[in-house]
Amino acid sequence: MVSRQIKSLLAFKESNAAQLAEKLNCSQANISQKFKRDNFSEKEMQEIADALGCDLKISFIDRESGREF
Repeated sequence: MVSRQIKSLLAFKESNAAQLAEKLNCSQANISQKFKRDNFSEKEMQEIADALGCDLKISFIDRESGREF
């Protein structure tokens, strides 16, 4: 799920995984593996948001009421 969101953001920003890896100072293979496993820590998501000029918002939403926490 997070991988899909990041890929969508990269497309919106007219960027790609290689450019993201460069901004994060890591290898493209590392980023590709994270996308494949859909395995990003909160810290990594914040770093990605910062690298792409975005704010990160993580929340829980109650399924019955739709209330966000």
